[in-house]
Amino acid sequence: MIKSFVKSLKTPAAQGRISDGKPIAVLDVGSNSVRLVIYERHVRALTPIYNEKVACGLGRGIGETGALAQENVDRALIAMRRFALVCELSKVGALHILATAATRDASNGAMFIEAVEEIMGASVRILSGEEEAHFAALGTIAGMPRQTGMLGDFGGGSLELAIVDGEAPISGETHPLGAIRLQEDSDGSPVKAYKLACERLKQSALLEEQHGPEFVAIGGTWRALAKVHQQENDYPLSMIQGYRVDADSIIELCKKIIELADKNEAISSVQGLSSNRKELLSFGAAALQAVLELGKFSSVKFSALGVREGYLFGQLDGAEQKIDPLIQSCEDLSILRSRSPQHAQDLIKFTSQFFEAVGKKENRTQTQLREAACYLSDISWRGHADYRGAQAVDAVVFGSFVGVDHLGRAHLARTLAVRYMGLKRKHIDDEIFELCTPKYAEHADLLGALFRVAYLLSAALPNVLPTMEWRMEDEELHLILPDGMEVLAAEKTIRRLNQLAAFMGVEAKILTAKTA
Repeated sequence: MIKSFVKSLKTPAAQGRISDGKPIAVLDVGSNSVRLVIYERHVRALTPIYNEKVACGLGRGIGETGALAQENVDRALIAMRRFALVCELSKVGALHILATAATRDASNGAMFIEAVEEIMGASVRILSGEEEAHFAALGTIAGMPRQTGMLGDFGGGSLELAIVDGEAPISGETHPLGAIRLQEDSDGSPVKAYKLACERLKQSALLEEQHGPEFVAIGGTWRALAKVHQQENDYPLSMIQGYRVDADSIIELCKKIIELADKNEAISSVQGLSSNRKELLSFGAAALQAVLELGKFSSVKFSALGVREGYLFGQLDGAEQKIDPLIQSCEDLSILRSRSPQHAQDLIKFTSQFFEAVGKKENRTQTQLREAACYLSDISWRGHADYRGAQAVDAVVFGSFVGVDHLGRAHLARTLAVRYMGLKRKHIDDEIFELCTPKYAEHADLLGALFRVAYLLSAALPNVLPTMEWRMEDEELHLILPDGMEVLAAEKTIRRLNQLAAFMGVEAKILTAKTA
């Protein structure tokens, strides 16, 4: 009956979805949880349309019995029956099933895998520890292009360490240091778990090498630590991807969590975590403290992307891997929500010509953020005029973008705030703007003020901005309009142009092709 119902369904489609390609899914069978993620399509910037996990604890007891506990197996297989139906209903084009430490180490792992394959109708790939490290590294690169140095993927049964050079993994290794493994091997003592982690990590060849000053932390328990750190420090953002802090600050937090856990107490900021995360948090703290101290890292950056995303990233061809994920996701949002995606392309060229004409040089990141902002500059046009700025800022602050750190988010948010509300950013007071450095704040304000001029000139219509030109002559900013379009030099346009020029400390004038 279920199968006939599924067959009767049409391919899911909506105006809010990009229709290019079928959904792709990854089922991640880990030591602590089983998670299914379905992505809109297989591209550089993945967009999840379904994401659910079930805490099955498959890794519990393996160190003592050598086998997966039947109760945990049953819980996992029940979840997978539901996941299989969700994949059918979602018309998934391809399903990838990845199994990690628990099934790899268990004596009855093969029997469990056979049951999984029968339910899901797809083969399971059991990753070795080295493969886990490899795909975790690819996941880091997928979300943080050009990232270099060491990363660690902390799961339930193991810890994978790897080195990346900005484009590819260089080397990797695995250690029996997952959250569940540490909890069991330490008899539930976080203090003992820290000592065990230090002892086992002294065998790491990678930690002894020259690996760079920054460590990238991956895995649900370490992400929970990052959330606690954010709450403890009243941080203005809640997402983890790209969150960077001093290593000493995280080490102090880890020490505090371990000390309290040893007294059967907990830090107040854990209240927002699930019961499973709360239970394992102190063991994640023990492992992270050991890694940071032994590796002598100066900073930590947290990644929300790991093995799943790395596995899919590895299947893209070389040209697709080089696509900027931030630009791709912003372009997709422009297609879905702006009045004219072509206008965004015009705006990129219009702003580029402006920066060149006025002699404002951008670094690579500023150019990326400018182009991303152009794609995002019209996504809230359907909103009420009084709230478009706030809606645009929220879309950036809470959007699931990758390829951008928190400074970049702050820059994009500030740019759009100025675009809608002017340089004084009236009616909005967002703490995220404080994450902007003075250099990036100035760039964002200048770009937002430029957007205010551009949208008055073009009315968000394509093929208008390319007819215009910027020039800088004798400390005077000139906007050159084509002949016959002098009417665009309206009072409001002139006022906004003067505001832009005043921000730059120059005068402004509108000319036509004949008078230029």
